[in-house]
Amino acid sequence: MSKAVDLDVGSPIWSQFFLVAPLIIVGTLEDDGTVDLAPKHMAMPLGWQNYFCFVCSPRHATQRNAQRSGQFTVSFPRPGQIVQSSLMASGRSEDGSKPAVRALATVPARVMEGVLVSDAYAWLECALERVVDGFGENSLIVGEIVAASVDEQALRASESDDADLTAAAPLLAYVSPGRYAEIGETFSFPFPADFRL
Repeated sequence: MSKAVDLDVGSPIWSQFFLVAPLIIVGTLEDDGTVDLAPKHMAMPLGWQNYFCFVCSPRHATQRNAQRSGQFTVSFPRPGQIVQSSLMASGRSEDGSKPAVRALATVPARVMEGVLVSDAYAWLECALERVVDGFGENSLIVGEIVAASVDEQALRASESDDADLTAAAPLLAYVSPGRYAEIGETFSFPFPADFRL
C-alpha cells in the first residue's frame, strides 16, 4: 500500500494532484449584446432536477453578464474542439473585446438570448436561479435549465449499449490542473443489487 502525504490546507491544494471534471463553454452576452464564451471546469448538475451550476468570480465578465441578464448557456464541446475551447480563456483586447470568441462557430440559442457552440454534443439554456457568494473570491452560479438538447449520436437510447455510445461519441474531460482527456472507453458501474437512485 502506498503512503498518504499530508497536504498543507493553509493554501489551495488543487494543484498537487489530478482531478477529473467536465469541460464546458458558458455563453453570456455583454452589455452591448456581443457574445462572451468562457471555458469552465468546476461545473456540474445540481441535484436530480434540472439545475446546473458552475464556479466563477465577480472579477469575470461571465458572472457579471449572467447576473445582469439573468441567463447563460452551456455547451459541452467534443474532444476535437479542445484548441478552440482553450482559446476562449484568452484575454481581452484593450477595447474590452474578446476576439478569440470568433474561433468557435456558434448557433443562436432556441429559448434564451445568446448562442450555443456548434458541433458540441449537448447544450443547455439556463435562467439564472441564484448566485451564492463567499467561497473565497469565488461564487457558485446556479441556473435552472429551461431548454436542453443533445446530438442524436450522443443520445442514450434503450436499444444501444452505453459502452458503444461513448466509443462512438467520446467525451471531453478536463484533468485539472492543465491536462485533458478523451473518454471513449467506459464500463458499467458495479452498483449493489439493492441500490436505488
